[in-house]
Amino acid sequence: MAVLLEELVKSIEMWLKLIKKPQEYIDPTLDPVLLVPGIAGSILNAIDKKTGRTERVWVRILGADHEFCDKLWCRFDPSTGRTANLDPDTSIEVPQDRYGLYAIDTLDPDMVIGSDCVYYFHDMIAEMLSWGYQEGKTLFGFGYDFRQSNRLQETMECFAQKLESIHTASGGKKINIISHSMGGLLVKCFMALHSDIFEKYVKNWIAIAAPFQGAPGYITSALLNGTSFVHGWEERFFISKWSMHQLLIECPSIYELMGCPDFQWEHAPVLEIWKEKSNSNGESTVILESYSPLEAVSVYELALSNNKVNYNGEKISLPFNQELLSWANKTREILCHAKVPDKVKFYNIYGTNYKTPHSVCYGSENAPISDLQQLPFIQSNYISVDGDGTVPTESAKADGLNAEARVGVPGDHRGIICDRHVFRVVKHWLRADHDPYYNPINDYVILPTAFDIERHHEKGLDVTSLREEWEIVSESQDGEKNATSGKPKVGSISVSHVGGDKTTWEEAHGTVIIHPKSEGKQHVELNAMSVSASA
Repeated sequence: MAVLLEELVKSIEMWLKLIKKPQEYIDPTLDPVLLVPGIAGSILNAIDKKTGRTERVWVRILGADHEFCDKLWCRFDPSTGRTANLDPDTSIEVPQDRYGLYAIDTLDPDMVIGSDCVYYFHDMIAEMLSWGYQEGKTLFGFGYDFRQSNRLQETMECFAQKLESIHTASGGKKINIISHSMGGLLVKCFMALHSDIFEKYVKNWIAIAAPFQGAPGYITSALLNGTSFVHGWEERFFISKWSMHQLLIECPSIYELMGCPDFQWEHAPVLEIWKEKSNSNGESTVILESYSPLEAVSVYELALSNNKVNYNGEKISLPFNQELLSWANKTREILCHAKVPDKVKFYNIYGTNYKTPHSVCYGSENAPISDLQQLPFIQSNYISVDGDGTVPTESAKADGLNAEARVGVPGDHRGIICDRHVFRVVKHWLRADHDPYYNPINDYVILPTAFDIERHHEKGLDVTSLREEWEIVSESQDGEKNATSGKPKVGSISVSHVGGDKTTWEEAHGTVIIHPKSEGKQHVELNAMSVSASA
């Protein structure tokens, strides 16, 4: 949702007394919640084995690229299933401060300007605290080394210990797990491998934006070209795509996110390459070749066959790793056989309304590829489908599990875990609203009855329109005055913003209609629209 439109809606909610100033509130009846992040969603500290010195290597801005390459580059060991640091004197740990929440809250706590670009579960943690959750009593986090496999025995053991410790800390209550992105695969692996422990300690599992069948377009591009986890001005001070590329080639987790070749896709993801070929007469022709997920492996092997890094003066080969692919295939087999235990309820929230890379194309008819080893240095083009910008909706919906509900929410992959509509859905599923949308501070019940959002691009403008409706049930007399008139109240609000360089601007306008109170209920309608443009 556009920034100004979000601010406009918040203003209207304040006007309707749907939101009041935050007050410290602890609800002792809540069941504990464990937050599990996705790839790149945990702070990682490097520990010097000789001196014991600790420094944060993920995420950091100052000296980010150098420390990242020095401390996080790794090689996969098929005998253990671990990816081990190139530096033998460095070990990687996840900080456990604040009951595990510190590592998954803000990934660079030292960053002041633009800190929202390194938020992970920050907004969700703040929201849940306002619902009455309490750190260390009913709210916990599980950070992990996201380079490793989602089924690594060490990670599975840590997860089991976490569940047991939360169960004890909460006085024997069963746990609600909320996972985001790849965290859903980790939880599903644990559920498949340790279903008895999962059933013993877990009450509900809510998966958000999980790539259950992979993220084919995103991962194909990441394996061949690398990726950036921040965008805009921060990217200049962060880790280069090339440095990230060298890490990802040796990460089991990345191979486990490749598009599932056995899944019956509505539109199968492919790797397309415009190639220049010569016939027997020496004449060259340009053809478009397509490769299925299985066929694309041969392309990865050729494209990365000469990939090398210089580490402490030594040239190390980092080709496409077939041993990692075999490991990932075994992980997919485990995931395919996972089942939700009878006493556990599973819910799925997936993102929609964003163009999401699905198939990847290199070259063009006018600029064909003559050497596959050029691919890591060529910008790819995407064939997109609906999704959250990273995970296709089709993949996120296909959990293969017995779900209580599956809900699609317009939102991008990172933004969906700080989306207020998602908060409402999660709050309801956690029974943190009790009645079912009860706010214990303001003493009313809100029943959302409609929510629609649309985005489109028109004549160089980005247009977002929103329609939302509520029914407010309360014992207060706030709505009785206009009930006597029998006429609805109509109000409006407008906000605008012009960028500092005056090349961008955004305007938002909203109209709210408050209908007369009837039988203890008051119907409220909101129609809002934002228009933005950039040079």
